[in-house]
Amino acid sequence: MAWQLPPTEFQAWLAEVAPEGRPLLLDVREDWEVAQVALRHEGMDWLHIPMNEVPARLGELEASRAVVCYCHHGVRSLQVVAFLSARGFDSVYNLAGGIDAWSLQVDPSLPRY
Repeated sequence: MAWQLPPTEFQAWLAEVAPEGRPLLLDVREDWEVAQVALRHEGMDWLHIPMNEVPARLGELEASRAVVCYCHHGVRSLQVVAFLSARGFDSVYNLAGGIDAWSLQVDPSLPRY
């Protein structure tokens, strides 16, 4: 099942899932976007796989691990969440509003583009 994770609820979610293992923050944006700004978070691993590469690189992801996908506004990452959910990922979430919402609601020091 695909879940929307609002940026303002991220910390509470992380505290809830952290005892089960280190979650993954999956950045599905393009290389040029990652060069602008990347969202990294203490307590989570970070991996960059552009959306169009996810099917070919599916083996790099663990279906049993909690994964939060994000992109610029949350549209591409929602598609990746649906793709992963259909392939047996049980704990996969979309960062609602993407990195743009994160920069507006959580960390205004992150550059917006």
